[in-house]
Amino acid sequence: MAEYILARKNGRNIPKEDKIFGISNRAKKMIAEKGAENVINATIGSLLDDDGSLIVLSSVDEVFRTLKPVEYADYAPICGTPAFREAVKKAAFGSFVPESFTEAVAAPGGTGALRNAIANYSQPQDRIITSDWHWAPYNTIAGEIGRSIETFELFTDDGSFNWQSFREKVMELVGIQESVVMIINTPAHNPTGYSLTLDDWDRVTEVLTEAAKTGKAIVPVIDAAYIDFAGDEEEYRRFLPKLETMPENVLPIIAYSLSKTFTLYGTRCGALICMAKTRQIADEFKRVCEFSSRGSWSNDTKAAQVLLAKIYDDEELLERVSSERAKYRDMLLARGRAFEEEAAKAGLKIVPFDAGFFASIPCDDPDGISAELEKQGLFIVPLAKGLRVSVASISEEKCRKVPAMIKAAMEKR
Repeated sequence: MAEYILARKNGRNIPKEDKIFGISNRAKKMIAEKGAENVINATIGSLLDDDGSLIVLSSVDEVFRTLKPVEYADYAPICGTPAFREAVKKAAFGSFVPESFTEAVAAPGGTGALRNAIANYSQPQDRIITSDWHWAPYNTIAGEIGRSIETFELFTDDGSFNWQSFREKVMELVGIQESVVMIINTPAHNPTGYSLTLDDWDRVTEVLTEAAKTGKAIVPVIDAAYIDFAGDEEEYRRFLPKLETMPENVLPIIAYSLSKTFTLYGTRCGALICMAKTRQIADEFKRVCEFSSRGSWSNDTKAAQVLLAKIYDDEELLERVSSERAKYRDMLLARGRAFEEEAAKAGLKIVPFDAGFFASIPCDDPDGISAELEKQGLFIVPLAKGLRVSVASISEEKCRKVPAMIKAAMEKR
């Protein structure tokens, strides 16, 4: 039978099912058959409690339940409600007040934000830069609009940020493309948990300033989906001023999501936020992103926009939300540290980890190891370069069990 009957392939490689959701579905099936106590489902990209239930900030939920019909049923403006656009900048920047000209445009989550950034600042057939360890849907997002992903090596042999590899890739593409877009997932990178240090950011801005001398458009897109689960919220925003040190033809864009920070995964709400050197560039950003939104999803979910605006309009409520999030962030960080400790005890090499929802293990046969572990009731995600474990979705106790299980499976093969 033909691979495609009526649909067109259009250069895409479309699997029969999403890999991560497929593995997770198999885990759920085993849980139903053998009981949750006999299965570890470390595939899920949502923060779960120790019993495997979704964590939803009660302070956010209370606000959600007060919304009036007009606040969630009516259309939102294509670029987002005015109150949301101001609130989401405060959410992304924290106490930092940019000197840049900033504009925010609503999008359906961080995924939509990335889609619009790529669509408007690159051309068909362009290559989009990201690290070799990366969230696999970047390839889908780029491929759906006729671009592709090109990678640099994220780490040196000693586990440091490989800025030389980053520079080589940027300078290669700036020589053959009219613009260069790169996705930099930090802090708490998915899938490794790495966060660029301030020194790393100095290297990045030096490279982009060098590339900008060509006069071409240089667009670093910071995928900040996990920024508020990396650690102290202000500490992990200290890199933001460095984004303002580069020339006019470098346009930093923050891809911000309400999914993790406000536990609003299902509302699909986020934003692109630009930090432009001129008002004209900022206005252009708003115009082109709004146009792309109209031609894809039209407008974004209004309920989450109203909710965020309400939170940032009430200092006491914002403090409640921040405090509640901090409690769960501490839980997540404890899980990550437990995983690190047990990996060291087991002699399991992991990719440099700082914080976040995931940790990763280099592996030559990720699909084989993953399949072997499934037989034992451990479900993790095989990647191109290794294995991803979601510390966000399993208890600290299970985080301590997983490294030895992985190490044993690797030694067995």
